[in-house]
Amino acid sequence: MRGVPAWRRRRSVTHPSTVSALRADPPSPTRGEGRALAALTTLFLSILFLILPALTARAMEIQSVTSPKGITAWLVEDYSVPVVAIRFVFGGGSTQDPVGKEGLANLMTGLFDEGAGPLDSEDFQIKLDDAGAEMSFDESRDGIYGSMRMLAEQRDQAFDLLRLAVNEPRFDQLPIDRIRSQILSGIIAGENDPDTVAQNKWARALYGDHPYSRSDQGTKESIAAITSDDLKALHKAVFARGGLHVAVVGAIDAETLKKKLDMVFGDLPQNQALRPVADIDPKLAQHIEVDYDLPQTSLQLAFPGVKRKAADFFPAVLMNEILGGGTFTSRLFQEVREKRGLAYSVNSSLINQDHANALIVSTGTRSDRAAETLGIVRDVVKQLAEQGPTEAELAATKKYMIGAYAINNLDSSSAIASTLVELQLDDLGIDYMQRRAGYINAVTLEQVKAAAKKLLTTEPTIMIIGPKLAGAGKG
Repeated sequence: MRGVPAWRRRRSVTHPSTVSALRADPPSPTRGEGRALAALTTLFLSILFLILPALTARAMEIQSVTSPKGITAWLVEDYSVPVVAIRFVFGGGSTQDPVGKEGLANLMTGLFDEGAGPLDSEDFQIKLDDAGAEMSFDESRDGIYGSMRMLAEQRDQAFDLLRLAVNEPRFDQLPIDRIRSQILSGIIAGENDPDTVAQNKWARALYGDHPYSRSDQGTKESIAAITSDDLKALHKAVFARGGLHVAVVGAIDAETLKKKLDMVFGDLPQNQALRPVADIDPKLAQHIEVDYDLPQTSLQLAFPGVKRKAADFFPAVLMNEILGGGTFTSRLFQEVREKRGLAYSVNSSLINQDHANALIVSTGTRSDRAAETLGIVRDVVKQLAEQGPTEAELAATKKYMIGAYAINNLDSSSAIASTLVELQLDDLGIDYMQRRAGYINAVTLEQVKAAAKKLLTTEPTIMIIGPKLAGAGKG
């Protein structure tokens, strides 16, 4: 799936321009504490892995519901609690920000609950509270997302407010100025924040002048230049049925949902008017230094990624879990944290976006041991690339990935709705959850070795945030 663990993206793999903040990490546990914690966690997860997937498979039936106006949603009926959760996305996102108006999509998502239709900002918020509903909008590089959780008995009021927000956002000047001021404060604060500076430098290095290189927040100049007309134009271009994916979970039946889908989305135009965005491969083999006098140094490495629809996607996913994705069991965790206590957190993530893919390794350590830590990370990567994993590692990782899926993705109505939207975006089919274990179990050791060699033998782009590190770019 796509996405947002160490890096932000719309899927469950995160975005390569986001730098994890490691400044305030607690002290690393001792080796004994780490082993005890790992043992307890393994026991707990083993019990859950045996029980939860079976319960989820029996309890969750996904229906494809299509309204009279042609709006399709995936629905999971669940009456165990009187709550309804809806999650939806329109393709587009911050890549649609015009040059000179960067930050437009981000600003727009802060305004949907700040007045719509006949209701100004205050009236809309009062109605939202009266309905006992929670509404939120957010943007990624490739999409504009919306979510709402509501009490089933008040769903009529809640869905009507969602209808107004989706179809008739007001974009009044006072809320625009207030939200813009909040964003500007963040941009100004970020100018003196090492992680934010690094995030922007990293994105530009990897993506050049591609839209992925731009800050979602924009700049002081670009955010100040945005007008109400710009917001209305972006809303008109993006909010259309042709780019819409919807998932609903909770106490609502299919026939009722059909009516609500038409009410909320049925009057939108059919086709989006999006600017084309080119595919891009991140530029590798670079050495980036963000020089700050800090007691802790953050390290970031970017390797090639793999497309979600590629034949070697699952071998790459399993390889990544063995490298740095698996908590307590990955090679990076064992070598960097467990054996040497060099870092509290070390991980690797596969990132899948609509127009770029990458594998990112990240950690943070004491600045006086940064060179040592980087060397160990590179040695672990090199060894996996040259030798591949063992049969035992692969078998354990398969078991983990199959068992952990329900825990990580299906533990609440909102999480289920988000997962179903991502499955639609990836065009994986409504029965993907039933097929997923078969895809994982079918992967061979030779395929994982091939994926490791393909992705990890390329010279990575390395970023160092902290005091200058002599020789850090050499592997």
